[in-house]
Amino acid sequence: MIKWIVVALGLLSGAAWFFFHQSGPEIRNADSAGEAIICFGDSLTAGVGAPAGEDYPAQLSRLIGRPVVNAGATGDTTADALSRLGPVLAARPRMVIVILGGNDIRQGVNREEAFANLAQIVARIQAAGGMVVLGGIDIPLFSRGFESGYPKLARESGSLLVPNVFAGIWGREGMMADQIHPNAAGYAVMASQIQAVIKPYLPALAGAGQNQ
Repeated sequence: MIKWIVVALGLLSGAAWFFFHQSGPEIRNADSAGEAIICFGDSLTAGVGAPAGEDYPAQLSRLIGRPVVNAGATGDTTADALSRLGPVLAARPRMVIVILGGNDIRQGVNREEAFANLAQIVARIQAAGGMVVLGGIDIPLFSRGFESGYPKLARESGSLLVPNVFAGIWGREGMMADQIHPNAAGYAVMASQIQAVIKPYLPALAGAGQNQ
């Protein structure tokens, strides 16, 4: 069952990518000359809820066959993440997958403030030459309108979009470790969604994982 959910979510994410980008802006830095593929975020990136090596960056690395850096920090809000962006930029990023906002939602951070921080994060990564993949968060009844901000920011900034990283995971039996975090199976679904979205850009990244 989990295998079929992963496959279905991958297809849906690929379709969402297609429809979003057919009429959307050109993706900025799609031909980046950077080196590292980095996952930047909070506990969803750090892998809370899963055993070591089963976080989504590790599973994504196995799916795409190249190294992926896990730059997740548990508890980060968008403001926290903005303050520690320096090492990510110093790593000469080629692609940065940004999944943030969950802690802002939980802590009652103003939506406009959170997305202003996210916009700064995206802009600084792009200014450093990296392509940004923005992961959206849509938790029914709890998202406080955040879910509509991710597509808007992706369009305005020329970023790739994963519409909802919790799709196929939230509220599903066998997918969650607790009320907030996926387990290893849930992170597998997340990694599959992301892989489907970035797959069309991987040829441009040829060699990115060979010299790291």
